[in-house]
Amino acid sequence: MKIAIMGAMPEELEPILKEVGSYKIVEYAGNKYYEAQYKGVDIVLAYSKIGKVFSTLTATTLIEHFGATKLLFSGVAGAISPELKVGDLIVATKLAQHDLDITAFGHPFGYVPEGAVYIESDEALRKIAQEVAADMQTPLKEGIIATGDQFVANEERKNWIGETFNADALEMEGASVGVVCDALDIPFCILRSISDAADMDASFSFDEFLETSALRSAEFIMKMVEKIEH
Repeated sequence: MKIAIMGAMPEELEPILKEVGSYKIVEYAGNKYYEAQYKGVDIVLAYSKIGKVFSTLTATTLIEHFGATKLLFSGVAGAISPELKVGDLIVATKLAQHDLDITAFGHPFGYVPEGAVYIESDEALRKIAQEVAADMQTPLKEGIIATGDQFVANEERKNWIGETFNADALEMEGASVGVVCDALDIPFCILRSISDAADMDASFSFDEFLETSALRSAEFIMKMVEKIEH
């Protein structure tokens, strides 16, 4: 078994690399990948860069080139649900692409022919996430995450995404990673820590809370790695 751990930005991966300690750097397909062992578990890490295209490329590479058999995503997200505050954790039950729009052909938002609006994450990994949350005595919300190639900092757009997809949070990579994993039959889990409220103040709060929220997500993900192996 080899576990892939992804983030979109250096800030999301740095706490994990620090925890791992020593690793081998492999440069491939315009990116750096970090191979290591963590408490006896083979892992490979990468940050993809922001957005659906780069995250698709990175997820595919982690699976096809590095042989990952499970994939965990650690990072931050904007809250849609009023229940979610900065620093809260959410694990995706399913994900949708909120900016995918061929409604002109009579399809719902987020749908492509021969596809689906939602991609479901792995139930067994979600169960492990809940066990970790119980061990850490920290709340963990399960919910729908919407993905798009936009940093949403607009109340009207946020509300539309929430209503259209019944989404609790939004970000820029999860659904595309999910599409790759689903197609290649790789169990995956998307964990996010809330960094902002996706409203008019989002860009300010994102910068302020990025590092602390990313650290919170990273700590949780490494606890998951330990439980997956055992």
